[in-house]
Amino acid sequence: MRARIYKSDKRQFECKLEESGEVVKANALGNLLKKGETLVVGDWVQLEKIEETDEFQITSLEERESEIFRIIVREQRKKVTAANCDLLIILTSVSKPKYKRGFIDRFLARASQWGIRPIVVFNKMDEFKEEFDIKFEEERLKSLGAKCFEISALQPDYQPRYLERGYSELKEEISNRTSIFLGQSGVGKSATINTLSEGKYQLKTNTIARVGKGSHTTTWSEIIDLDGFCTIDSPGIRSFSLEDVDPEELLSLFPDLEEIASHCKFSNCEHLENSKGCVFWSKYTPDSPEGELVHSRLDSFQRIYEEVSALEFWQKKY
Repeated sequence: MRARIYKSDKRQFECKLEESGEVVKANALGNLLKKGETLVVGDWVQLEKIEETDEFQITSLEERESEIFRIIVREQRKKVTAANCDLLIILTSVSKPKYKRGFIDRFLARASQWGIRPIVVFNKMDEFKEEFDIKFEEERLKSLGAKCFEISALQPDYQPRYLERGYSELKEEISNRTSIFLGQSGVGKSATINTLSEGKYQLKTNTIARVGKGSHTTTWSEIIDLDGFCTIDSPGIRSFSLEDVDPEELLSLFPDLEEIASHCKFSNCEHLENSKGCVFWSKYTPDSPEGELVHSRLDSFQRIYEEVSALEFWQKKY
């Protein structure tokens, strides 16, 4: 029978049966783990019920559509923490904390690396004082296919004033999908999830409490069923750091820039203002409307590249 792993604890897993929706505990067959398979939250698996004991066993793992992972550089391996996530929801504040484009581009790089479609949610729009051009920020993400939404998590009846999509469109977008919410501290992740779940859950920092059911501190990855959508909660993927990314592979995580860079005269172009034959500076000058969009992304790339190049790749702790 087909099931999805909702929670993992060492070698025991809580799985939700696809057909009945029942949640059962299951162990993985020893030979499955010996094959080098890793079972993580979000995985689709096949179960068998042992009639003598009424216990369930995981007998096989289905191919994943996406993986959330980090590279453990010193061990030269990929550590997967969750799988089969449909949406990476990048949540940002327009007031406190102030909007920071760099954080958005960091998470967009992860979305590209993990093969997950990103969307960007501007929260606290009832406090927006137009300190930045929100339409420009939406425009710069169009080439990545990242839809943008404007909401006020504490005011569900807030109607969008700048973008085409608001709370109702966001709720429709995530319906029947599995999402992960990422954003810097204070942007309103918990409040947004609480509002989207229509009060069925109350999330606090590092704590998940179902209404009337008590609470627990999350130290493991798990899928949480909300009102018509699911979210993955994983302490291991809350960091902004891209330290585990190989500097030579960073450009591939900026697919919009990678396509432009393919037209540079030299394959080892550094894409600096004085770089000979660099198409970023010869065709997309920063003072043109199109060039401003391109260079806003190039600036983020250069900042992150400098950061991930600060240490030799083999010296990194990840």
